[in-house]
Amino acid sequence: MDCLDGSLGQFRNFKKDDFEADWIKVAECRFGQVYQVKLKVWRVKCALKSFDTALYPNSFYRRIIDEASDIAKVKFKFVASVYGLCSDASAVVMEYMSNGSLNNLLASHTLMWPKKFQMIHETSMGMNFLHSLKPPLLHLNLKTSNILLDDHLHVKVSDTCAPDPPGTTFDVYSFGIVIWEILTQQKPYAGCSMTTVLLQVSNGKRPCVELIPDQKPRECDQMISIMTQCWDQDQMKRPHFSDIVKKTEALSEVLKIPGPIQCDKNGDKGQKSNYPWMVSPKIALPEMPDLPSDYQHDKNSILFLLSKKDFGSFKESVRKEHVSSQFSGKKSLLHYTVASRDAESVEHVLKLGADVNCTTTRGYTPLIVAVLHSVHCIISLLLEHGADPSQGDEDQWTALHFAAQNGDDRSVRLLLDKGAVADAREKDGWTPLHLACQNGHETLVRLLLSRLSEEAVGEREAQGRTPLHLASAYGHLNIAKLLLARGADPNSTDCSLSTALHLSAEEGHNRVVRQLLKSGVNIDIATNKGYTPLHLAAHKGHTGICRQLLSNKASPDTKTIQGWTPIHLASLRGHEATVAQLENQGACVNVRGQNGWTPLHLACHQSESEVVAKLLAANADPNMSEDSEGWTPLHIACTSVSFPSVLHLITHRADVNAVNSGKATPLHLAAQHGSVPIVKALLLNGADKTLLDSSGSTALNVAQKCEKWEIVQLLEQ
Repeated sequence: MDCLDGSLGQFRNFKKDDFEADWIKVAECRFGQVYQVKLKVWRVKCALKSFDTALYPNSFYRRIIDEASDIAKVKFKFVASVYGLCSDASAVVMEYMSNGSLNNLLASHTLMWPKKFQMIHETSMGMNFLHSLKPPLLHLNLKTSNILLDDHLHVKVSDTCAPDPPGTTFDVYSFGIVIWEILTQQKPYAGCSMTTVLLQVSNGKRPCVELIPDQKPRECDQMISIMTQCWDQDQMKRPHFSDIVKKTEALSEVLKIPGPIQCDKNGDKGQKSNYPWMVSPKIALPEMPDLPSDYQHDKNSILFLLSKKDFGSFKESVRKEHVSSQFSGKKSLLHYTVASRDAESVEHVLKLGADVNCTTTRGYTPLIVAVLHSVHCIISLLLEHGADPSQGDEDQWTALHFAAQNGDDRSVRLLLDKGAVADAREKDGWTPLHLACQNGHETLVRLLLSRLSEEAVGEREAQGRTPLHLASAYGHLNIAKLLLARGADPNSTDCSLSTALHLSAEEGHNRVVRQLLKSGVNIDIATNKGYTPLHLAAHKGHTGICRQLLSNKASPDTKTIQGWTPIHLASLRGHEATVAQLENQGACVNVRGQNGWTPLHLACHQSESEVVAKLLAANADPNMSEDSEGWTPLHIACTSVSFPSVLHLITHRADVNAVNSGKATPLHLAAQHGSVPIVKALLLNGADKTLLDSSGSTALNVAQKCEKWEIVQLLEQ
């Protein structure tokens, strides 16, 4: 959006004609709608947030305009930019954030810890900036739905307000709740009315810390400590964002997101390649019909009675005309009644003629809502009244898919007994069995297998993965055994030609690997990029799995399409024990890969000095030059400024005066990079200061050119 920032300069009032005609609605909020629009002149997407002036008085919109003009002056990396107004549409024009809100992402994907910590830190950065302004700019409505995500899933705080009396501690409390939501990926106070929540919060109740997953990094305890300080009942004890941001920065640095690896990734359902921090996406859960709180609806409304769980009054008040009413998102009264969990009220609404198979905008039936709430008596009731157990939502997820995802075997049994299709496929080809296998629901897998044909065990989803692929990727040993016993083919490949063995070897699931090896899997089958299971295990440093594979006659020197062997990949990633294991079981330490690079070249390039020592001890040749430029491992170690690697190479008789295709010696390169210890080591071991490179320069000339004056002094002695 940089071009747009520069072009607009200041807050302006756009006309509808400034935008192209095709406005795409991307969200519906209580104040109105959000559209994705495109400016004609700059060809840039914006978000247009329109306000329903029929619902709000003019004073409200006037306040929005005043606040927007203030916020438009704010330009910061972690705060969403406001560009102006569009009075024609009663709207604010903002920076467009392609990945929507954090609220939606938390519901649709499971985030790895580094990404969670990064998002917490980036939110604290945005809030610290707002609070550091003079006067502080408060948010007063900080929540995950107002935290937006750009193309690369970086955070921008949105919907800030003007300065207001409550003070900065109000935002700090909200930030504590945001941390809890990111860490747990759940909603706080689920199912409670706003009145109940306010009463509980004022009495000191906070979301349950025990809901944070047990399998968490050690640093998470510090993040939890920050969170609890933020929501301290005593406002005076809540920290300032200036302190919070330092602590979240330190924690985010510790769990830094690793860069993408070079071998092919066998992604999870729905994973996008530019989201390397994602793991198994959750299903896109339906927008549950939240029961309204008393400030949203008239106190005499039937929905208000449901929210208060006054089911007696509800049944007395409800009429046939209510049953056919539609609420936001095409939700019916039956959807709301099912969500209330009261079976008698559901039966009453059904008797008044409610359509048992009615759907919301996204295709969710009352039966799907009942399954998501795991209310078995209501599931039975709906089925008895003709609910279609095989009716899918807009993505063709049936009630059985949702039950299988949640591991709810009782719901699955009820659905199957009423004719649900056991091998129903959603739009990406996933069956309930795929979901049960991915999530480790063993009892459910047994139940589904009892209702499925042998052919269904090998069903593939859109990426070609079978249930066995998924059970193996997630390390569910007993499920893998069940599938193999039912005839699952261990050599079945997905679209990247990966077998279940590839996935379990890459993820480090030793026992699953052992089971697959017993089943007669092809141990050396390669993916479409030439990776065998041994390549993937070596790349990840799973030494025990490498030992298992090699003991079962895996070829140690098979090359990928790029020419890399398993020992190349282990050396590249610094897996010293894996390198030793591979060498002990027959891998060649001097094998050439792409451009003639040996494992020793790669280890020197990555400054993996322990691996360098291990390779040299196994008789790796320190003087092999790569093909394209004639560099030896010592050239590369000098360029990488890896002093320990240089010492290991010199000790193993590396030629200190070797020249590459540009006639540069290791001394030329050490001088260029300014490493005093390396220059000293080379000189002490016979490096020739007088040698000229192809430009006619000595190492001294190079040091002078690069202004490495300490090196100049050394070489002039």
